[in-house]
Amino acid sequence: MDVLHTKKGGIIISVTEQEDITNFTTISLTDYGAVPDSELDTQQAMARAIQAAAEISGPVVLDCARGRYHFYPEEAIRAPYYISNTTSEEENPDVTKTIAILLKGMNDVTLEGNGSLFIFHGKQTLFLLDKCTNVEIRNLRTDYHQPTVTEMTIIASGKHYFNARVHPDSRYQIRDNKLTWLGEGWNFAEGPMQTYDPLRNTTWRIDNWLELAQSVEELEPMTIRLHFDFQPDVVPGHVLQNRDGIRDQVGAFMTECSDITWRDVSLHFLHGLGVVGQFSTNLTFSRMNLAPRTETERTVAGFADFLHISSCRGKVAVRDSYFSGSHDDPVNVHGTYLRIVDQPAVDCVKVQFMHPQTYGFPAFYPGDEIEFVRSGSLTTYASNNVVAVERLSARELLLTLAHPVPDGIGSHDVIENVTWTPEVEITNNHFARVPTRGILVTTRRKVLITGNTFERMSMNAILIAVDAESWYESGRVEDVTISDNHFIECGGSEHPVIFISPENVVVDESAPVHRQVVILNNHFETCSDVPILSAKSTCGLVFKSNKICSSSETGKLSCVEEAVYTIACSEIDIADNTFTNVPEGID
Repeated sequence: MDVLHTKKGGIIISVTEQEDITNFTTISLTDYGAVPDSELDTQQAMARAIQAAAEISGPVVLDCARGRYHFYPEEAIRAPYYISNTTSEEENPDVTKTIAILLKGMNDVTLEGNGSLFIFHGKQTLFLLDKCTNVEIRNLRTDYHQPTVTEMTIIASGKHYFNARVHPDSRYQIRDNKLTWLGEGWNFAEGPMQTYDPLRNTTWRIDNWLELAQSVEELEPMTIRLHFDFQPDVVPGHVLQNRDGIRDQVGAFMTECSDITWRDVSLHFLHGLGVVGQFSTNLTFSRMNLAPRTETERTVAGFADFLHISSCRGKVAVRDSYFSGSHDDPVNVHGTYLRIVDQPAVDCVKVQFMHPQTYGFPAFYPGDEIEFVRSGSLTTYASNNVVAVERLSARELLLTLAHPVPDGIGSHDVIENVTWTPEVEITNNHFARVPTRGILVTTRRKVLITGNTFERMSMNAILIAVDAESWYESGRVEDVTISDNHFIECGGSEHPVIFISPENVVVDESAPVHRQVVILNNHFETCSDVPILSAKSTCGLVFKSNKICSSSETGKLSCVEEAVYTIACSEIDIADNTFTNVPEGID
């Protein structure tokens, strides 16, 4: 391989001759003022380097010399963005995001980290990609200087108290016997809490002990005692994780982008909703590591979801990655139903965002294919195409359609954007330390979930839902394969390991919501009477050649038939599965 170096405008151009010749320009972050392994702010240097890259014709590599770089919020870019599933107007009236690294309208750009560690201060959206094409972010690690999820480890307990050691990265003050968590420009005293059990590497949601305590006192720096009027049921060694619950930023946001790749990137803490893709095409996540940085000894890496894909198209691929320590679902792929609230003309409908935390973004574009959906049955009764979109407010849109609106629209009926539904491939990943579900997916395109390990999800390992009355997350599935996965002690008595649960209230076997779900050659390990599969309103349900191994001595399950439940399903094929009952502790 021959490498030639020339100069153009003072910028080094690397030309590599190989089978497929690609000319690309390399610019160095340090040439624009960044100083690795210092405490200096990298914000302005990064902005200058990105601007230089934007002015170059052809592919560009923005090269970051290996080192540690700090990003502070004072010089960050501020711009308004509406993001699905984040906050309501009441929770966060200002949708302005504090953006550390902004790529806007850029094409053919690679951000090469060379193994560098980016440390972010305050609350920031780490990366924001807006109308970009063919961008790759690779060989990079990121973390928060002070995560917005605090941690403390229970070290002792008594009749009416317990003691806890606060993690060095968490700060607090105690005033009037109440504890307030303090951060870089943020603080909170109330919010969601969950417990982490290091012996089983599992987490679950609990009531906030700080809100239940009568008083809090400091025994010594970074060691506190919580007093109660009852005996707290706690276990020394367990870690309590606490956050405020307001998703005012996200970890990363891709909007109206195409062909975006994240490769060999470690995201060690994400504030808000994690990495969000919205109305984007072809998103690839390869060899990602979303888990706490080992040397910090922290136990949490995500404030909420890790990957949240809303109304995208093309292919979403998540491969060979590790997800551990989120406060919500590691992967969620869905669209958004908007309710029909008026019909001002024969070819027009007014639609409205219904969930408080999802609104403001352009949910439709001219040319999009749409379907009309009954809210009660979640079945489609008409299709159409969008000709024009008028934004009436952050909550309401007026759609002009190519054909007349169908008769008989119900008062709660909704519209799904069919154009923006992706194919999904989730392969060879490991999911652990999750208090909720592992994967949520609702899209009519082909879905392949294979070769993954799900380790002790507190709820479902895989959930296929869809609803038009709560989260308004669309839509139906038509081609799902779940194969060759390993499920280790996932779920609970009310949380089947695989849950196909459309929220239709009108249930009719002849009018299914979902179709063609194939569950094949999976290995399920369970230590209780957890249902393996529960399915509702699905046509073409296949559960074959799966191995179920139970170590429960008292559980109710004794055969496959007792582990699989169906409601209003048709064309069911359950065959060639094996059920082994092995008492716990026996190999």
